[in-house]
Amino acid sequence: MQRYLVGGAVRDSLLNYPFHERDWVVVGATPQQMLDLGYQQVGRDFPVFLHPKTKEEHALARTERKSGTGYTGFSVYAAPDVTLEQDLLRRDLTINAIAQADDGSLTDPFGGINDIKHKVLRHVSDAFAEDPLRVLRVARFYARYAHLGFTVAPETQALMRKLSLSGELQSLTPERVWQETAKAITERTPQAFIQLLRTTGALEALMPELNALWGVPQPEKWHPEIDTGVHTLLVLEQATKLSSRLDVRFAALVHDLGKGITKPELWPAHHGHEHSGLALINQLCLRMRVPNDCRDLALLVCEYHQLVHRAYELKSSTILKLFNAIDLWRKPERLEAILLCCTADLRGRTGFEQDEYTQASYLQTLAKAALQVNAKDFVSQGLKGEAIKQAIQQARLEAIQKAKQHQSAAIDKS
Repeated sequence: MQRYLVGGAVRDSLLNYPFHERDWVVVGATPQQMLDLGYQQVGRDFPVFLHPKTKEEHALARTERKSGTGYTGFSVYAAPDVTLEQDLLRRDLTINAIAQADDGSLTDPFGGINDIKHKVLRHVSDAFAEDPLRVLRVARFYARYAHLGFTVAPETQALMRKLSLSGELQSLTPERVWQETAKAITERTPQAFIQLLRTTGALEALMPELNALWGVPQPEKWHPEIDTGVHTLLVLEQATKLSSRLDVRFAALVHDLGKGITKPELWPAHHGHEHSGLALINQLCLRMRVPNDCRDLALLVCEYHQLVHRAYELKSSTILKLFNAIDLWRKPERLEAILLCCTADLRGRTGFEQDEYTQASYLQTLAKAALQVNAKDFVSQGLKGEAIKQAIQQARLEAIQKAKQHQSAAIDKS
């Protein structure tokens, strides 16, 4: 019986990259032996155990054979006669198929160390094409390491295209698709994830609403990059620089979906895309089982980003309606998230990457003033029901107007 450190801990150690979990493979053991040593079994489809002290996962060495469709269509064989090399063979990428013994020695039968040296993501074997989930996993690893200069081997991209065209991606459960997407969006370069999915045909298969943005032009005056798909990736890149929040990055990614269904004869204008995009976001989120917080912010950013961009032109009453619509009074943190997305939208254009988004501080100032209105002050006046609601709204409107006047005076002095 011998255990080896495998997977991300070995890979990231060789890359001098931070990691938080350690996984182990155990060769030459039976489930009963693991239980006798105090390990707790947690795996259902194959034997996985938690260490009695560290709680780190220890999986028995196993082989997998394709026996059906989809990423669950595998027959698993786990027994003491399965070798370390056989277990590593079933893994997706060579950089994930390196094992480290307790003495620090490495077992690398498929050239993973060399691929780390040359910064290449490469599949271990042609069995890669038997598991559609690996398309998303490779794209996620690309999002994790693209900033280090990693590329995806052409032959691996070819297998990813084969899987995308085969229809096998449709066998993935929405939960797994979202799980991999969410992990990728929170990586260092999530735009690399989207770009690789598009290059290999997976984006069209899994997120057609997003894929439709490529080839759709925008006015060059405002969008020197012209292509809406290119703009979308630039916005996601900027959102990543501004926030680590999943909901902010997701909202930035899908905020312009409405442009994908603009009639070509109307190009490059996209009047009303902030409204036509709402149904597409709902459709995408429903199909992918996107969490409510991500969906809700995405809908708000889509519907109101154009209004936020025109903040200086808005009447006080319109600004109050905006604050009501985003439920500023109960969820004041929403405004900050929306403004982050709108800042990313401004900077996600060629040549605008360093621009200041002054609308953000302007609206934050107006919101702060409106939030100073205290409902208790009106209760003490004996107001009730609709009367108190109207009084609060009027007080908030006046607070916004007063704050706008202060802002205008400050600008005039400067």
